[in-house]
Amino acid sequence: MINPRKTIYTFIYTLLLAFTSSLYAQHISPLEGRWDLEMDFMGKTSPSWLEIRHSGNATLLGRFVFAFGSARPIAEVKTYGESKFTFSIPNQWEPKGSDMIFHGELDGGALKGTLIYTDGSIINWTGVKAPELAYTENPKWGKTIEVFNGEDLTGWHVDGEKNQWVVKDGVLTSPESGSNLITDEKFQDFKLHVEFRYPEGSNSGVYLRGRYEVQIVDSEGLEPADIYLGGVYGFLEPNENASKPAGEWQTYDIILIGRRVTVTLNGKTVISDATIPGITGGALDSKEGEPGSFMIQGDHGPIEYRAFEVTPLKN
Repeated sequence: MINPRKTIYTFIYTLLLAFTSSLYAQHISPLEGRWDLEMDFMGKTSPSWLEIRHSGNATLLGRFVFAFGSARPIAEVKTYGESKFTFSIPNQWEPKGSDMIFHGELDGGALKGTLIYTDGSIINWTGVKAPELAYTENPKWGKTIEVFNGEDLTGWHVDGEKNQWVVKDGVLTSPESGSNLITDEKFQDFKLHVEFRYPEGSNSGVYLRGRYEVQIVDSEGLEPADIYLGGVYGFLEPNENASKPAGEWQTYDIILIGRRVTVTLNGKTVISDATIPGITGGALDSKEGEPGSFMIQGDHGPIEYRAFEVTPLKN
């Protein structure tokens, strides 16, 4: 037997749901999405990243990655009309000073604007929509490449004047802070196997495609976090802390296809087929649609590698 009251409630609920969905659709802003940015910072082009998304019926919020540091939450993105916006970001690793003030405008499908830095200087920037990166189901892999040959720095170059990297007894070593080490060859989708070791308190990282840092830092005994060993810096937290003590050899086995990454640390899968939203601080560039080099961070603490092997995806 049909219950008239229940039928009326169902009808009203359906109308409210449709009305709410309609309101949400009406409030979608053309600013929403993920954007790859380039900034004129300290005399060079510096990669950055911006995400703007909807919260409720009227608020925009997001995340921002600058030239260094982690992804920072944006409490509110204030808009002026359909195309102009502004927000502020507290300083993180920048010099002390005022909050950074971000002004932007959508122009012909791209973004442009200025950033008032902590010291009051003006930084110009531009941005394009971050590309969708295709994922390959049931991937077939090519031949494994020993990017580090165990003998010298063939196939690598540094990003600064100081080259502190040496090879001794088959181990690639950065004994002190200096330059980052970058592969000459670029890769798109791949499996990566690395074996590394660091002293107590040290900090390094491996950048996938030169854009996404998988953290290396002395983290034994700490609660899992995206800024500790096993995490994609500022974005993806490992599901457990699988760190070994400092001074012991450890392994990363990483699969990156499109934006989807799986990270296995010391034989334990700590991130499984998760999406990397955008570039992390310290990236080589923000051209996410292109193949990229591997970069080993050498501008923090001492680090050693005895294996660095890449298996590209077959086209």
